[in-house]
Amino acid sequence: MRRASIGAFALLGFVALDAEAFEIERNFAGSAQLDYLAIPTSFPARGLSFDGFTTELSLKLAVDFSENISASVKVCYGCHGFETDMAHVDLRVADQLNVRVGRMNPSFGDFPLRHDPANHKTSSKPLPYDMGRMLRLREWNMSVLPSPYVDNGVELSGTQWFGDDAQLDWAAYVVSGFKGQNDGVDLDFVQSRSGSLYYVDNNSEPAAGGRVAFTANIGDEVTATLGASGMWGRYDPAAELDYLIVGADLYARFSDLVLRAEYLARRTEHGSGADRFRYALDPARAFSLKEGFYAEAEYPLLDNLELIARVDGLRRVGNVPLTSALRSESRILRYTLGTNLLITRGLRIKAAVEGWDFSDFRDELAIHVGVVANF
Repeated sequence: MRRASIGAFALLGFVALDAEAFEIERNFAGSAQLDYLAIPTSFPARGLSFDGFTTELSLKLAVDFSENISASVKVCYGCHGFETDMAHVDLRVADQLNVRVGRMNPSFGDFPLRHDPANHKTSSKPLPYDMGRMLRLREWNMSVLPSPYVDNGVELSGTQWFGDDAQLDWAAYVVSGFKGQNDGVDLDFVQSRSGSLYYVDNNSEPAAGGRVAFTANIGDEVTATLGASGMWGRYDPAAELDYLIVGADLYARFSDLVLRAEYLARRTEHGSGADRFRYALDPARAFSLKEGFYAEAEYPLLDNLELIARVDGLRRVGNVPLTSALRSESRILRYTLGTNLLITRGLRIKAAVEGWDFSDFRDELAIHVGVVANF
């Protein structure tokens, strides 16, 4: 376990004891998921994905020191080991203005708001946000924006209500940003989140981003939210190569039916060095474009059984390294049908079948079975 994680656990305990001493309000919550991934079309699946058993764990402590000041600490565990997912202080000036300082999940899109395993209905994440369970993750260098995206910085946010049935949420932030190599080909997600390489900016230049979302309640049965997000920064130590991520999301609830859809795109500049790339370099197109989308529906078949259907995909356009198995344009489509069975309060079983359609590799079938508990 890394020192940062040990310190976070110690802080969780210290704040809990201190809260008792001073009678301040505190809330402890967590979730844990054990998932088994089988790929019957490729056995053994070494190098294809992290198949077999994986565990995801989330532990969060939030403390309200007053009506205007609070602090949160969160530790997560996954295929990457223990990480400090959150350690920040919030200052609430008004509904329209909140100041967050520390280590956080910068606001981007809809899915990161519910990335904990107990907060979404499938074992796997949508492809635009997948971190480590997608097939061919190494060939694709993961997704558009692996979630949770954790970074150090400052975020301003707020909510403006218009009557009782409409609200506008906004957020703007500056953070350290993603990392990579000088003259790099793409973002380096290991560098960007690894505590062993220090949680600090690699080029002394922050990244900036934000999100706006409008929600309308249309009667008692219909609710809809439309959001837009953006983020820009430079990822190399020399601060010469930039990335731009944009996204749009839609949420709609019609009585018991819930629909969600998102689109993300990341434009990433890459270095030169013709001997490293498969295709001739075009100075006017010294970048790659990675796009992703998902659309999903949730519907309760019984009081304790939900059906989930999702289609999602990724598309990458641009030059590739000589060693890459991808082409100048590659894509993935995935079709998922799953169920969510409530065993008892706080305990559920997730199951899903996924059909994977690759443009550059053989198609695959994947099966997820998971148990998730929240407390």
